[in-house]
This record gives sequence, structure tokens and C-alpha cells, in this order.
Amino acid sequence: MNLPYKRVLLKLSGESLMGDKEFGIDPNALNGFADQVVEAHKLGVQIGIVIGGGNIFRGVQASAHGIHKVSGDHMGMLATVINSIAFQNTLEDKGVQTRLQTAIKMEQIAEPFIRRRAIRHLEKGRVVIFGAGTGNPYFTTDTAAVLRAIEIEADLVVKGTRVNGVYDSDPEKNPNAVFFENISFREVLEKNLRVMDHTAITLCSENNLPLKVINMNHDGNLIKMLNGEKIGTSIIN
Repeated sequence: MNLPYKRVLLKLSGESLMGDKEFGIDPNALNGFADQVVEAHKLGVQIGIVIGGGNIFRGVQASAHGIHKVSGDHMGMLATVINSIAFQNTLEDKGVQTRLQTAIKMEQIAEPFIRRRAIRHLEKGRVVIFGAGTGNPYFTTDTAAVLRAIEIEADLVVKGTRVNGVYDSDPEKNPNAVFFENISFREVLEKNLRVMDHTAITLCSENNLPLKVINMNHDGNLIKMLNGEKIGTSIIN
């Protein structure tokens, strides 16, 4: 089967793992996302994953309560590792080999991020999960996802959300929000659309790395998109 993408980087928010909970990890949500990754893996697509930590801890909120920004961001990085371990275990329970690499050294838990090793794991058919963001404060997991995608030479970044793609305003609040099937990185920045933070969008643009925004809450959307169906919003230069 000739698939349009050989290697992709999937970005999931920590909040997406909450499901119907107010915080933490909902096993149903976790299993649902993992099932989609398993199906994508069966297609032969090489998959890297970055998961946020907002379901456990957000550095922005910590700063508002007197915790230093750098400390808050470090705490957020550790939250992403908790989510990554949960996702890794769920995938392996479903029969998919994985590796977890982190930007902060924690040898008892995960490998350190090494670009060549990550690529080798992908070539061997393992799903690679990247935890702890970039390892630096002041950078979001959106930026970490794009950075890792560039480093592993991914063909595409897929951002999984709970809406059908990119709109000119929040479709959950505005029923008249306009949907974009295709849009450029420049337009995203000019219209100040909240797809990813500006650093991540700029990195995609400068490295000519396409971005897809899809609704991961609809079972099968990831597979349909990887098979070339028109799902979600395509963002290119």
C-alpha cells in the first residue's frame, strides 16, 4: 500500500487524556487514543508521539500562584513524563513495541533523547514517545513536538484536538465559526489562530514541515487521514 506519509509525529494535549474527568488520566480516553495509534502502526507508518502535561500540571497556572516560571515549567515537563509512561504501557499492553525518550535524563525510567537512536527505533517499527518537552523552560510541548518532528525527519506533524480542525474562532463557543480546510502558516500567524504557539508554527514554516489538525475524539480519523482522506485542516507554506 502506498501511503502518503512514511513517518509522522503525533501531538496530543495532556487535557485530551482527561476524558470526562476534571484532572488526571481517564483510562477510556487513554485506550481510545492508543487504539488509533495501534491501527496506524499496523498500516506501517512510523510514529513518534509527544504528549502535553496539562491534565496534571500547568506551568502557567503555577506562575500565577507564586511558583517561579522556570520551576513551574520543570514541573510541567515531569507531568509529560507521567503521561508518556501511561501511554507507553497502554500501547505495549496492546502488543506494540515502544521506546520512551526524555529530554531530561532519568535513566531508570527512560532513554535520554538521542536523535539517531530515535530514528533507528522508528525504522525497527517501534513507536517512540518523547517526554519532558525540549528539556528547557519557556518552550511549550507544541514547540517540542515540532522540534522532534524536524529532528526525526518526519513527513508530517499531526495535532490531535477535540474539534474538527482549524476555525476562525472557537467552534465550541461560536456556532458560526468558519472552518478552514486548507490554510498557510502565514495566515495562521496573521489571524492569530490558536493552533499551536507561534514558535511551533514558525518552526514548521521555516522547515517546510506540513501540519494537520484533526479531531482525535472521532475513532478512525487518524487512520483515514493517514490513508489520504481529507480529514481536518491542512497547514502548509
